[in-house]
Amino acid sequence: MDEEFKKLVRTLGFMSTVGMSMALAIALGALVGYYLDRWLESDPWFLLVFTGFGIAAAFRNLYILYKKVSKL
Repeated sequence: MDEEFKKLVRTLGFMSTVGMSMALAIALGALVGYYLDRWLESDPWFLLVFTGFGIAAAFRNLYILYKKVSKL
């Protein structure tokens, strides 16, 4: 196999995880916030805070994947 083709396949493999990684981080943050709000009866504060944490984690994951791809 051509070396450039191998690099392309590796890059596509990393990039295919970007959408799922971002969605999972945001969804996990929102779920934690939702259940904390239900448990502590503090609608909607924990949902908003933990959704914000999820969004921050999603962009952090995006940055980490970008650094890995740029090293290839």
